[in-house]
Amino acid sequence: QVQLVESGGGLVQPGGSLRLSCAVSGSIFSIYAMGWYRQAPGNQRELVATITSYITNYADSVKGRFTISRDNAKNTVYLQMNSLKPEDTAVYYCNVGIITIATMLGRDYWGQGTQVTVSS
Repeated sequence: QVQLVESGGGLVQPGGSLRLSCAVSGSIFSIYAMGWYRQAPGNQRELVATITSYITNYADSVKGRFTISRDNAKNTVYLQMNSLKPEDTAVYYCNVGIITIATMLGRDYWGQGTQVTVSS
């Protein structure tokens, strides 16, 4: 089985920082892509940032403030969020593209989400 465990969400004041983590476990052959999405109340789920072995992409709304990174040895992806704004308030979801040992086929897996609230 493949499991994704998210952590790091919480309440922070505007201008503050948080770091989200998403740890992947299971019988994994490789992780070919990792990313973060978010969904605010009444809004569609939107892409925040993605990372492969050598490419990172960011939504325009978070460029210069958020940094995505990965630790391949730990099968973990991080999202460092600085200069947080109230409009960053959302549930943040980890998404990971995984090739499992059993199937040798790639598919995506979702975390359960972690709440980030930015408010004074």
